[in-house]
Amino acid sequence: MTRIEFSGRLLSLEHVLGKFAYSLTRGKADAEDLVQETYLKALWNQDKYVNNENFKAWVLTIMKNTFINDYRRSSRLCMRNDQSEESYYINRVISSWFDDPDSAYSVLEMSQLINRLNEKFRIVFKMHYNGYKYREIASVLNLNIGTVKNRIFLSRKQLREQLDL
Repeated sequence: MTRIEFSGRLLSLEHVLGKFAYSLTRGKADAEDLVQETYLKALWNQDKYVNNENFKAWVLTIMKNTFINDYRRSSRLCMRNDQSEESYYINRVISSWFDDPDSAYSVLEMSQLINRLNEKFRIVFKMHYNGYKYREIASVLNLNIGTVKNRIFLSRKQLREQLDL
C-alpha cells in the first residue's frame, strides 16, 4: 500500500475515530487531541501494518493503546482542586520518593532485597517492574508466559516475607 492510499484510508476513518475518541475521553478537546495523536502514530508505524489485516481495527487499537498509556501517565499525577472562586487545578507529582530520608532508605532497602532474589526470579521481577509486559518478558527470556507470571508472583511473595508484611 502506498503512502497516499494509506493516508486516504486513514482520513476516511475520521468520523469513526472521533466518535471512539469521545467515548474514551468524554471531552471534545481531549478527543480531538487523541485523534491527532492516533494519526501521527499510525503514520509513523505504517510499515508495521500488514495489508491483509483489518485496517479499521488496527487504527482503533492504536487509539485505545494511546489512551491507556496517557491515562497511566496522568494517573501518576495528583489533581488537586483549589476551593477558591477561580477553582485552579494544581498538578503535583505523587512519586517523590526521595523527599525525606526515611523514604530514600526504604527505596534503598527494597533495592537490596530485590538484588538478593535468586537470579531467575530477580531478572523477571526487574523486567516486570521496569514496565515490560508478560509476553515481552517471555519472548526475551524464552520462557512460557505462565512461568513468567509464576516467577513474578513468587518474587513478590519472597519480598513480602522478607519485609514481614
